[in-house]
Amino acid sequence: MNFASFIRPDVAAMKPYTPILPFEVLSQRLNRTPEAIVKLDANENPYGPSPKAREALANAAFLNIYPDPDNTFLREALAKFTGLPKERLFPGAGADELIDLVLRATITPGDVVINCPPSFGMYPFSSDVNAAQLIEVPRREDFSLDVPAIEAAVRSNPRAKVLFICSPNNPDGSLITDEDLRRLLALPVLVVLDEAYVEFATPPLPKSVGGFRERGPGGEAGHITWTLDYPNLAVFRTFSKLAGLAGLRVGYGAFPEWLLPQLWKIKQPYNVNVAATLAAIASLEDIATLQDNLGQLIAERDRLGSALSAIGFLRPYPSHSNFILCRVLDRDARQLKLDLERQGILVRYFDKPGLRDCIRISVGRPEHTGALIGALNNMTSEK
Repeated sequence: MNFASFIRPDVAAMKPYTPILPFEVLSQRLNRTPEAIVKLDANENPYGPSPKAREALANAAFLNIYPDPDNTFLREALAKFTGLPKERLFPGAGADELIDLVLRATITPGDVVINCPPSFGMYPFSSDVNAAQLIEVPRREDFSLDVPAIEAAVRSNPRAKVLFICSPNNPDGSLITDEDLRRLLALPVLVVLDEAYVEFATPPLPKSVGGFRERGPGGEAGHITWTLDYPNLAVFRTFSKLAGLAGLRVGYGAFPEWLLPQLWKIKQPYNVNVAATLAAIASLEDIATLQDNLGQLIAERDRLGSALSAIGFLRPYPSHSNFILCRVLDRDARQLKLDLERQGILVRYFDKPGLRDCIRISVGRPEHTGALIGALNNMTSEK
């Protein structure tokens, strides 16, 4: 009996997602201690969780009890943080779970998902897993959205259901404009706006009801409040970047009222674990630390961008996120990534159309920038 024939043909044919390796695996592979590795390849927060989050984890009780399936206290904290009703908020095991849940709730095999590459690799990955027909509308050379082409793709595909937009976009850090978003929201599709990096899009803002103040629908970086006005908009956020909780996998989204009951119906009952819940709530009780770390990263991003601009073989793109995409000139981008890796400095290389001559560099601490720029300057002198 050929049991492998049980596998769905589309799953057997799909390409796996390539994740970034953790410190413990990298240490073994590179024969370096974690302290000797400058990890700038996964957009992680180098300052880690707030002291209150660490304390909450250290004092965690009832780890032997299943977590709250309704995420009650986390949603209450998120409602205070965002200013949105808790009934419109839905936490997940990272934004990755939210991507999958939206597609599981909406996609019948063969329905169309529209993606705008280069962008986050989980959109095509989860579309493949959910047997969607993926239609890609490439971004322009400057990574801005080709809105007329997106509109044409939706109108020419009656089965179009979901459009994924990342803003700031990963891997280049560009933002969607309010005007473009309004045009996309006029289309007969669910627009999923992934704002995993949105807190980096402006300098730290004054506190309002307990979170980072949204500037309203007149020109803001973030659009989570728009979900109250547009029935076809979902907005994702995460604790991975702002709060340094990437290892605990916790994110959340604001969703249309018609979609929420279906998400609650199909999610895993205990999708956000106890540790992630405690750390997320504690993080929201320590806005001052989050703001301080955010300010340091934005300042370091600007310093890194200036330093990269002085490297003759790199052309950095403007970024509103915690990473900078660089076009590599006069040399092979993949080889540059490997040359840096041999020195214990990790950056991201994408073997994808439009990015094969690029590397993406996460913003680290000042000493990480120093190590990277020193290595790049040495390569310049060796050329």
